[in-house]
Amino acid sequence: MIQDREILRRRDFREALTFTIDPSDAKDFDDALSFELLSDGTYRIGVHIADVTYYVQPGDDIDKEAYDKATSVYLVDRVIPMLPEALCNDLCSLRPNEDKLCMSVVLTMNEKAQVIRSKVCRTVIHSDYRLTYEQAQAILDGSDTIHPALAEALQSINRLAIVLRAERAKQGALMIEQDEIRFRLDEQGQPTDIYFTHPQPSNHLIEEFMLLANRIVAEQMGKTGKTMVYRIHDKPNEEKLETLSRFKKRMGDRLPETTLQLLTVRAMAKAVYSTHNIGHYGLAFDYYTHFTSPIRRYPDMMVHRIVARYLLGERKKVGIDDLEAACIHCSEQEQNAAQAERDSVKEMQARWMEQHIGEEFDGYISSVTDFGLFVTLNESRCDGLVSIRTICPGMFLEYDEKNCCLRAKPASQRRSKKKSKSAEPSELTYTLGDRVRVRVERVNVPLHQIDYTLV
Repeated sequence: MIQDREILRRRDFREALTFTIDPSDAKDFDDALSFELLSDGTYRIGVHIADVTYYVQPGDDIDKEAYDKATSVYLVDRVIPMLPEALCNDLCSLRPNEDKLCMSVVLTMNEKAQVIRSKVCRTVIHSDYRLTYEQAQAILDGSDTIHPALAEALQSINRLAIVLRAERAKQGALMIEQDEIRFRLDEQGQPTDIYFTHPQPSNHLIEEFMLLANRIVAEQMGKTGKTMVYRIHDKPNEEKLETLSRFKKRMGDRLPETTLQLLTVRAMAKAVYSTHNIGHYGLAFDYYTHFTSPIRRYPDMMVHRIVARYLLGERKKVGIDDLEAACIHCSEQEQNAAQAERDSVKEMQARWMEQHIGEEFDGYISSVTDFGLFVTLNESRCDGLVSIRTICPGMFLEYDEKNCCLRAKPASQRRSKKKSKSAEPSELTYTLGDRVRVRVERVNVPLHQIDYTLV
């Protein structure tokens, strides 16, 4: 129960139409949007974020454990939360029909999605609806007409999100979208199906307003010279970009979109946390931070505390050395968590393919190395290795790193550059992006290894 005296310290948004949009299996809701149409035709939109730091004090046992973890880890079959479940799933979660404390970015916007005014403040909200992305999309599509006021709010916010997204693209932001792999598991935790979710307008709606809130918080703090935790993304290595550009031109339309996106991501620097702002290259923002997910990211809690300190008018500066050390720690833990999540997916893919040994599938060459070809299957996206030992027996293989290909040549050409006039088989080339058909030969689940052979 929130005390009345705490409510009186905050802006009260409990009468504003408020909702959350999350995945259907989400248990913690750390962000909500509120919508009001003002008398002058502008919109007041609140981006409300769970006020985790009201409940978690610096240096207490919960805070220490959260700092050590630095992030929640989302494995295929379970979540390792950063905070105790009593906090992340109950006390801090912005569940519907409950009063909740928030840190909010309140925006006044016109129909052109221009921010006329913005304010970062402490609030109390009361969420009216808990929507899944699918439900929100149905409302946007017009197939759900049960809630006219909610539909009007979603349509208005979505129009603004479309403009915000177009403006980011115009400014040079990297608009990379990748399907998310999901698994259906049986009672024993074994995969029974693999499927993919693709971002819809309802996803973009939430994403654009979270990005906007993060940017505004960073700008308000950074432009006044206050110590701040930023989310920074350095410019990519020019040589890598040039190599990627030449390769794209050379390959033309042969490469699948997923491979192009993967190669682009590999050419980019990694985003990290720092007190030294250099901007965010990928988003094309001069100022950016992480403010919108304090239930699952410790840097967001750090930002909330910094913002709260300045909101309360404290003049004492935040210690920049300790803060930078925390940024480095959180960046490292984020990379560790990301690797654990990738390993979890690979393990489940291996378990899935273990059920299909001996079967044939269509795919494409997603990587070329001097020891073989990595092939990604079309339907399940499971990656496996075609060992160089199994490719064209009796021929020798030449690895061309520059052109991302393996050339299989007749044995007589090993020491001679001249083409053989004999009846030996002709040269074969296997290039990144080539469509192939493979057979599943072996699976090593503990090592997450899948072996294919070309059919």
